[in-house]
Amino acid sequence: MVPADALAALSSLGVDEPELDALTLGRRIRELRTMRRMTLDALAAAIDRAPSQVSMMENGKREPRLSMLRTIALALGTTVEELMRTDAPSERAALEISVERAQRGPVFQALGLPRIRVSKGQSDETLQTILSLHNEIDRLNRERAATPEEARRANSALRQIMRQQDNYFPELEAQALELLTAVGHSGGPVSQQLVADMATHLGFSLHYVNDLPHSTRSVTDKRNGRIYLPTERSASRDSRSPIVQAFASHLCAHEEPKNYAEFLRQRVETNYLTAAILLPERDAVRMLAEAKTLRRISMEDLRDAFAVSYEMAAHRFTNLATARLDIPVHFMKVHESGTIIKAYENDNVRFPSDALGAVEGTTVCRSWTARTVFDVEDRFSAWYQYTDMPSGSFWCTSRIEKAKEGEYSVSVGVPFAHVKWFRGRETLHRAMSLCPDESCCRRAPDNLAGRWAGQSWPAARTPTSLLAALPTGTFPGVDQTEVYEFLEAHSPH
Repeated sequence: MVPADALAALSSLGVDEPELDALTLGRRIRELRTMRRMTLDALAAAIDRAPSQVSMMENGKREPRLSMLRTIALALGTTVEELMRTDAPSERAALEISVERAQRGPVFQALGLPRIRVSKGQSDETLQTILSLHNEIDRLNRERAATPEEARRANSALRQIMRQQDNYFPELEAQALELLTAVGHSGGPVSQQLVADMATHLGFSLHYVNDLPHSTRSVTDKRNGRIYLPTERSASRDSRSPIVQAFASHLCAHEEPKNYAEFLRQRVETNYLTAAILLPERDAVRMLAEAKTLRRISMEDLRDAFAVSYEMAAHRFTNLATARLDIPVHFMKVHESGTIIKAYENDNVRFPSDALGAVEGTTVCRSWTARTVFDVEDRFSAWYQYTDMPSGSFWCTSRIEKAKEGEYSVSVGVPFAHVKWFRGRETLHRAMSLCPDESCCRRAPDNLAGRWAGQSWPAARTPTSLLAALPTGTFPGVDQTEVYEFLEAHSPH
């Protein structure tokens, strides 16, 4: 879970803690009154209020003061704490509350529909139909309203939270340690068997299938405690990672994301917890601290020591670099087109950004290591480079990885004052960047522009996933119908 001191920031991303509302309180009062075979008039007399006032409380149209809650609790033979529980008192009550909330929301108001009085005479099926129609209209409205600006704002806000905490989340580290201890991990790399033991410990069984939905890496059946994985394993991917990511969401108590911001936050938590499990903090810090003493910190060594991908090793280093090693750092994942996919910094490097402060989707300077690495002939050795920028000089190490969308560079960098701790600091490769000054690389040289301006029409090669505003559905990029059909076909019941 995200630490408590970040809850205020997360609230701006649409992530709210559960709160008691008048509807839930009213339904709980009604439920308890009915269970005790007490009429509305009898309860009204017991608390010295008119029956119409009690009815308004039960319908969520009036919220009683705390002193009145104590009186109601006494009359119903219960406690104030019981009345103030945030969960619905029954499945039927939950359905009624949802319909009432829907009618009070902006969708019903915008449609101009008359309010429906929710009563005992209406069947569950009727209420569920009304609620389903409302939810579908709401989904379509939100889908049409979703814009690239929404995604960019969410990314920018989440990056600010990560920067404030130096990308280190103690609660997730504690969860990883607890799980590692539970399965008897004694140090070093985490084996495939230990990962399977973790799944079993958490109540999941692993099932390898050859018809996994094409848009997924895994599918979790929460009802039957199953994690479905592909029988064919990619040579470029760690086979442990999809398993850990699947139960990491369970550990984080994730619910279906309500918006893009919540989806991003969940993805960050899942990836963080996965890395914290596969590169345990105690062992990783011990190795990195020793490497710092010897002045030879290396992403390749971290990758090889824990048998993870280079990208995961680089991500994990950003978690621990500042909080545990006192090294400010920046990280970038850049597509071969020059488009930034992911970025993080707390070392004051100046990433390119748009007017909203968003970095993802912008183009990185041609002189930065994240771009120059694509021109290196030796793809098997680490590429090191110093880059002099308006904000200072930075050293960076970068490596290229392949994916179905093309090639990506994964880069980790530090300010010049901290390069002394890293292997590769003796590199002679150096470049100068004046970005965001357009004269650096954003504007073509005058001689070329003079010859070709107005005479070219290029077709962009940037992945379509970067150009899309927001993919439809609860989980962006995933065909929900296909997932449900898959689970239905494989369900043991």
